[in-house]
Amino acid sequence: MSRILIVDDSLFQRRVVSAPLKAQGFETFEAVNGKEGLEKILEVKPDLILLDILMPEKNGIEVLKELKKAQNTIPVIMLTSDVQESTRDECLSLGAQAFVNKPVKAEELLPIITSLLQS
Repeated sequence: MSRILIVDDSLFQRRVVSAPLKAQGFETFEAVNGKEGLEKILEVKPDLILLDILMPEKNGIEVLKELKKAQNTIPVIMLTSDVQESTRDECLSLGAQAFVNKPVKAEELLPIITSLLQS
């Protein structure tokens, strides 16, 4: 089954997101900030990344910049409570494929993941 990396500094959010993914048969991995997320990407080679924007050490936008520089081909879904158009545009220009607002709802997230993994 597909491997999904969840990068979010909130333990609660990581649990809320990982539970329904595991229930659907996905293998999940977690990172507590962008720096650890970049390390985990190399380590576990995920099929999809769920990435928070606001985090310590390296935020989601900094991670996207590094992924773009490395010519990343792994689909990235941004998890955010920041709904500013400028933030959204910046993330899309850096390679993010989708946005899911927090609090994350499984019924919203799962169809997006399925679609991105099938393309």
